[in-house]
Amino acid sequence: MPAWLHELLPAGWTGWEVAVAATVVSVASAVVSVFAVGAVLARLPADYFVNPAARAGYVKRHPVTHVLLVVGRNLLGYLLLVLGVVLSLPGVPGQGVLTVLMGVMLIDLPGKDRFAWWLVARRPVLAAVNRMRARVGRDPLMV
Repeated sequence: MPAWLHELLPAGWTGWEVAVAATVVSVASAVVSVFAVGAVLARLPADYFVNPAARAGYVKRHPVTHVLLVVGRNLLGYLLLVLGVVLSLPGVPGQGVLTVLMGVMLIDLPGKDRFAWWLVARRPVLAAVNRMRARVGRDPLMV
């Protein structure tokens, strides 16, 4: 084990404890990401990608509340985008592409809807999303 890593670990930890901790964190993050991604994708309307009115779920709110919600949604979207890229790396367990999709859907960017549609229209991604939706009794997404 490198000396710099050994200095960051709690006193007395060996390579075995590090391996077990890394495995537990990896499995936990994979389980949490699968459930979080599944919960969000299951709540989308089936026509989310073909009906612009399905994406415009804005309710009239106080301007300060609206700004706080928009900023919070964008911050969460960027966090999910970065997390999805990390989960897409080889050897890292988790639903990387689906997490990227969730992050992109939350961020206010020009061309976002076109990119999200392109990503979900990929056959493996759409099949995975529709399998998740079928497990909770939701209709498949239309693209």
